[in-house]
This record gives sequence, C-alpha cells and structure tokens, in this order.
Amino acid sequence: MERLLYIATFAAALGSCLVAGIFFAFSTFVMGALARIQQAAGISAMQSINVVVLNPVFLSVFVGTAILCAVLMLSALLGWSSPRSLYLIAGGLLYAVGCFGVTMMFNVPLNDALAAVAPGSTEGANLWMRYLSVWTNWNHVRTAASFAASVFFILALA
Repeated sequence: MERLLYIATFAAALGSCLVAGIFFAFSTFVMGALARIQQAAGISAMQSINVVVLNPVFLSVFVGTAILCAVLMLSALLGWSSPRSLYLIAGGLLYAVGCFGVTMMFNVPLNDALAAVAPGSTEGANLWMRYLSVWTNWNHVRTAASFAASVFFILALA
C-alpha cells in the first residue's frame, strides 16, 4: 500500500506540475499574443483552442490529477498520523479547488460565452476585452495553485 501511495503522489506531483506549465504558458505569452492580433482573429483562435484542448491526452492529465488528489486526500485523512498527511491534503486542496474548481467555476463559463459569439461581431468584441483580462486573471490563480500543489506533493515524497 505504501508503494501505491508513493506512485500516486509522484503522479500527482507530475500531473499538477505539467498542468501548471500549460497554464503558465497561457498566462505569460499565449493570451498576450492573442490580445495583439485583430479581435476577430484572437476570438477565432481561442475558440479553436477551447475545442482542441478537450482531447484525451490533456483531459487524462487534468482530470486524472484531480482524481489522484481526491484519493491522496482520503488516504491522508485515513492515515492522519503520517507526517505526509498535511502535505497531501494541502496539495490535493490546492489542485482540486485552485485549479480544477477555478476552471469549472470561472474559466469554462467564460469559454462557453466566447464560443457563443461570432468573432467579427460587436458582441464578440465587447466580450473579448473582458475575456482577455478576467480569463487570464483566473488562469494566474490556476497556474499558482497547480504549481503550489506540485510543491506540496514533492514535499510529501521527501
């Protein structure tokens, strides 16, 4: 059982760090690049990204890490006397709430709203200006939470 917990923690550390890297790229240059091009082109590009991202590889890492976090937090609660418990709970909560929860509560609704507009429309242009700042701010939260989760999982392994 200890070996399985180690493997799950290692996988959660890798998954949360990988997701943090993806979100970091969006926060530091992808959204900035999209903001620099014509609004209709930026909207079209982001609409395409939001479709293509829903693929088995990304979803297995993104959702799989959330599932691992739930398993690790349950394990930590059941084995509370372990020195790793607090690290596992902290990492699990950071990823589950700060990454997965923020995505579902904030980024996905913004993506859905963006999907519903015509790229060249006035409605699209108005949404795009708000989308760029609000979506990116929530993405910063997801980036930091995912990275911090990976740090706590690494500490649990030490």
